[in-house]
Parts: sequence; structure tokens; C-alpha cells
Amino acid sequence: MTPERLAYTYAVARSAAGLQRTVEGLVGVVGAPVHLVSGTRGGDIVAAVSPVPSENFDETALPRHLENLEWLEALARSHHGVVEAVSACTTVVPLRLATVYLDDDRVRNMLDDGLEVFVDRLSRLAGYVEWGVKLYIDAPPDPPPAPSPGSGLGPGRAYLRRRRADRDAQQDALRVAGRGAELIEEAALSHAVDRVRHRPQEGELAIEPGVNVLNDAYLVPLDHGKAFRADVLRSAAALPGVRVVVTGPWAPYSFAAPGLPEEATP
Repeated sequence: MTPERLAYTYAVARSAAGLQRTVEGLVGVVGAPVHLVSGTRGGDIVAAVSPVPSENFDETALPRHLENLEWLEALARSHHGVVEAVSACTTVVPLRLATVYLDDDRVRNMLDDGLEVFVDRLSRLAGYVEWGVKLYIDAPPDPPPAPSPGSGLGPGRAYLRRRRADRDAQQDALRVAGRGAELIEEAALSHAVDRVRHRPQEGELAIEPGVNVLNDAYLVPLDHGKAFRADVLRSAAALPGVRVVVTGPWAPYSFAAPGLPEEATP
């Protein structure tokens, strides 16, 4: 039987001085208070957890809610807020959005089962943060207008001319984007120790103007952040029709998942 409350789990973190004070008064998803859960095997690791109503987060309700964009955005904001608050105090391994366990005992079991993996991952991430880098190109230009009746071009030749102009513009844009990606990578990897490539953002996720052609995450030492941002922004500044957006620093979401224990559902 599913209990009335489930354990929404945000992240696994290394225990640190001041972490308990950070969590006290911290509000998570659906306005639920956040608390820490420790494993039984030691290892100096804890999980940040909130009690959430099973009627919204059990295996039947959760998939339905995740299809509601407004509900999903609110969930993501709350999840991210807790992870960022904890990461300001200590090293974290962020867990996937909507990671829910039956109760705190199941969270404790997860920590015990994955102790070695979590300790290793926290050690690897200590002293690093994630920066996001996106490359945009200008939207394709409008096709040239149809020729006037006195231009001497028939419909067939006019159509071919428009197609050729479109193709040339797209190829030019892709060449510039490719060069921009090379310059960005060179600048970013002069600071970063790892990179993850995400799919370019499209549709409702593409909130910036232009076409997103590069969407990367870099793992960067804490003391390189300012130089990383400046060098990446400068790298492709001279190229026409491209725009670089750098976001961060973030908790290392993109570098936390490989090798983690399987996430449970209630």
C-alpha cells in the first residue's frame, strides 16, 4: 500500500559544516520542507529529501503531471532551487528531476547500496562547477522576392534561383557555425576538464532568438569560472551571424548521472 507521503530526493551531498543550517527552513517542491537523510554505512554522505503527497507523485499520477508544462516548470524551479542551495554549501551529485522513493528508509537503502559510487563521484566533482555554452546562428533569411514580369525569368528559372539562394545561405551559415564551434571548443577546453554534448534546443525549449546549433556543458574548476566565461564569449565574437550564450555556474547536473544506482519509484 502506498503511503500518503513519498520521499522526493533532490541530490546526494557530502556532509559539511553548515549544511544542516542551510537545509533548515529550505522549501522544496509543493512547498514541502527539506531535510537530510543519512545512510547506515557511513561515508559522510547525505541526501536532501522532501515529503510529497503520493496523490501527485506516485507511479500513476507523476507521468500525467509531467505532461503538464506549467506543472513541470514549477517542479523544475523548486528542484533546482534546492540543489543550488545545497551546492553552495558542499559538493553535490544532483539527482534526476522527479526522483521519488517510497519513504526515507528507501532513500537510506539507496545511499547504502551506492555508497562507493557516490563517494567516488563526490570526490571527482569537488571543486568543480558546470557551465553551459550555447551557439546560435541567425534564422535563415527570407527567400528573395519573385521576379517582376519584366525580369526575363520564367517561373522555372525563378524557382531555381530562389532554391539556389536558400541553399547558399544555409551552407554559409553552417560553415560559420562549424568554425564557431571549433573556436568555442578550443577556448572552453583550455579551462574545462570534461564536456557533455546535449541536443540543440528546439520548439518550446528554444527561448532565445535564432537557431540553436550547439548546446554543451563543461565541467570547470571553481577558480576558472571568470576566465572561462570571458574566453568562450570572446572566441567567436568576430564571426558574422552567430551568437554565443554562456550560463552558469551550476551544480554539475550533466556530470552526475553515469554509474549511479538505479533510481526507484514508489
